[in-house]
Amino acid sequence: MNYQSKIPSCVFGGEGCIARIKDIIEKENAKKAIIFTDQGVCAAGLLEILTDLLEHAKTLYQVFDALASEPSYQDVENTMKEVKDYSGDLIIAIGGGSVMDAAKLCSVLKDADYAVTDLLHHPALAKKQIPTVMIPTTCGTGAEATCNAIVAIPEEQSKQGIVNENMIPDYVILDPQMIRRLPKSIVAATGVDALAHAVECYTSRKATPFSDTYALASAKLIFQNIRKAYQNPEHMEAKNSLLLGAFYGGVAIAGSGTTAVHALSYPLGGKYHIAHGVSNAILFAHVMEFNRDACETRLAALCDGVYPELSKQASSEKARYIIEQIADIVKVTEIPTDLGEFGVRPKDLDFLAEAGSRQQRLLVNNRKELSLEDIRAIYQKVLK
Repeated sequence: MNYQSKIPSCVFGGEGCIARIKDIIEKENAKKAIIFTDQGVCAAGLLEILTDLLEHAKTLYQVFDALASEPSYQDVENTMKEVKDYSGDLIIAIGGGSVMDAAKLCSVLKDADYAVTDLLHHPALAKKQIPTVMIPTTCGTGAEATCNAIVAIPEEQSKQGIVNENMIPDYVILDPQMIRRLPKSIVAATGVDALAHAVECYTSRKATPFSDTYALASAKLIFQNIRKAYQNPEHMEAKNSLLLGAFYGGVAIAGSGTTAVHALSYPLGGKYHIAHGVSNAILFAHVMEFNRDACETRLAALCDGVYPELSKQASSEKARYIIEQIADIVKVTEIPTDLGEFGVRPKDLDFLAEAGSRQQRLLVNNRKELSLEDIRAIYQKVLK
């Protein structure tokens, strides 16, 4: 078995490390920066921390802050029209997964002779045009470490991932101050999303020794800290552990890939606009329970790494324990688990099953094959 792992070439971590943006500017000899962010980041005062540093470094910048949450490919097209007339030699994303995905797409679309619609069908076309810096302001998407960008496809009422190694960020800044005032609901949704990355990658058909190392490290950090970070917003050690765990989970994705949890979440975001982390949380324990007999050994090994005190228990018990912990985390973090709360009705199950079954890029990673009826049954479990 041959395997590889591609990760960002330079990662900064620790309180105040956003100041290292000056080192990046100097190394890249950057004169003009294109900044991607959103209104929430601006309102929280986080963008100002970055722009003050850029002004001190006498680096010009243009801010694009009207990015849609969970953007469609048309949203990306519209953003590229805005960016088209602005020249820049460094792209900086400060925000959550949607912001970072848009920035990664911009890094391969700026001044290129192809468009985002071309990449939907032929992602191999993508070539990096401008170096990127990712500054995550949530503790969960892992987008700062991956070569993926997720966009909604409104006409299909679903989402699709554009995957190309040229979108792997060049620099990552993991500064805990960026998540100090993160709302509890965002800690919950993004933290569970990151945990899904870890568990799915560890149980993926494409898992490798490289991805296992990062997935296990991610799982340990998140399982042990997400409740503390949610219940005590001032617990910065726990929040910093989530930030690091999310990054490790992103590296694991680049090495192996997520599975059926993410595959089945895409139609929920595409049609019902359920936040990505929430849709994953709703499905997470149910999908892993479906997978349990095919993933028992892997789940037991994950349990050994996270909860070594249970190492003498039978594999079946350890696998069951991990799934119970996932369900408990979703409950403790108060994430809604009934699709009915989001407007999903029993008549929608056929659409969901069909749309979920089309996510073959991820379903092929799942260790247990899902039939159309299996997928429908999973959605049925979360429609009360």
